[in-house]
Amino acid sequence: MALRINDAIPNLTVETDMGSFALHDYFGDSWGIIFSHPKDFTPVCTTEFGAVAQLADEWDKRGTKVLGVSVDAVAEHKQWKADIEGHASAKAGFPIVADTDLELSKAFDMLPAEAYLPDGRTPADTASVRSVFIISPDKKVQLMMTYPMSVGRNFAEVLRALDGLQATYGTPIATPANWEKGQDVIAALSLDDTQAKEKFGDMRVELPYLRWVKEPG
Repeated sequence: MALRINDAIPNLTVETDMGSFALHDYFGDSWGIIFSHPKDFTPVCTTEFGAVAQLADEWDKRGTKVLGVSVDAVAEHKQWKADIEGHASAKAGFPIVADTDLELSKAFDMLPAEAYLPDGRTPADTASVRSVFIISPDKKVQLMMTYPMSVGRNFAEVLRALDGLQATYGTPIATPANWEKGQDVIAALSLDDTQAKEKFGDMRVELPYLRWVKEPG
């Protein structure tokens, strides 16, 4: 079965360069981000891991744990991290799953069930392992993004999306296009005008279905 938004992530036990653990135990009550890569020692992925390392303080501010995934072995991950940290001038303090049996990649619907790692493989063999998953504290998928190998991921957008998810989690609001933290949000249509004003205070009605309120503090 394909993994979809609001599905609980499978509680796989994974091996990483920082030890073995079950996914649910690793994320605990935190928000989580899983970002996957088709192979170690690849140029775009090195810059992406470096970007994640440079954002360590931002993940901490948002109570979010990050977890890398690549389908190479632990020994290679440890060697690769030296390259990542040299490129980024930042410590890569997050674990990287050694998904050599493709269990996680298949469970998260990044590869078909019959996929395998051929001898002499290249990144093209696992090209679809280029995804980002944002996971809420109840262990459910809240957002998925998938990129091709030729386009580096924009982690400013991942942060922006995380801010939006955290702002709207359990609160009847939505964020508009290009929203940034601190800007006005949209009152959910599950509330009528009276309910929205009672809950959020001042409300600017642009259209009957587009009602602006301040982001709840």
